[in-house]
Amino acid sequence: MTSSDHPTPAPDEAVEKEAARRSRRAFLTAGLASLAALGGWRWLVTRPQDDGTLWPLRRVLDANGKISKEFLSSADLAPVFPKGRAKEPRINGRIGLKSALDSAAWQLQVQGMGPNGPTPIRTFSLADIQALPRVEMTTQLKCIEGWSVVVSWVGARFSDFVTRYQLASADDLTPYVHLLTPDRQYYVGLDMPSALHPQTLLCYEMNGQPLTLEHGAPLRLVTPLKYGIKYIKRIGSIAFTKQRPSDYWAERGYDWYSGH
Repeated sequence: MTSSDHPTPAPDEAVEKEAARRSRRAFLTAGLASLAALGGWRWLVTRPQDDGTLWPLRRVLDANGKISKEFLSSADLAPVFPKGRAKEPRINGRIGLKSALDSAAWQLQVQGMGPNGPTPIRTFSLADIQALPRVEMTTQLKCIEGWSVVVSWVGARFSDFVTRYQLASADDLTPYVHLLTPDRQYYVGLDMPSALHPQTLLCYEMNGQPLTLEHGAPLRLVTPLKYGIKYIKRIGSIAFTKQRPSDYWAERGYDWYSGH
């Protein structure tokens, strides 16, 4: 048999045959990958939930949170900016702000933690917060939706609040803090290192003016190493606790620590 019995394919014909071979292989590979992904998805969606999230995803979120917690230090500071760059942030979320509020009559209810357990609830006025050292800070508010804005804040350090009013025992540092709106519809949990970070403020002014109702008057939290979902507006109560408290967005699938 001579080579003339099996002519060499023309270049275009050879390319087409090789493309067809690779396409069939790619199709089979993609199909198998899709089947594996589908099987994995079916397995995932049948897993039980853990704190509002499928437990495999919750494990990933907790792992991310653990890394964020371990690397947090009081020496790690969010960048600060000139006040001239400050702008008004979006009114992003009204959960916990829908009920009427008399700012003049507002009071903050706080349950501290001592060596022997929770202490009696104490009441603080805005004047009590304003009596603490005044801190001005211009930082970037980062929303978990992807946008950010530079904002100028004025308030008292959360750490000064804890120290001045002896709200947590220095000998047995309470690991968590729970903050809620007066109607208890919005709530945030913080680990104590985040709460005591020097840039975590109980804020009562924004961009040179008292907070408006839409932005959390009379008192909101600012903690610039975390996403804005932790910046709880209109704080009504604070509790120091040894158990990790509930958190509104963590119950809806977000990272409990929400650091960035």
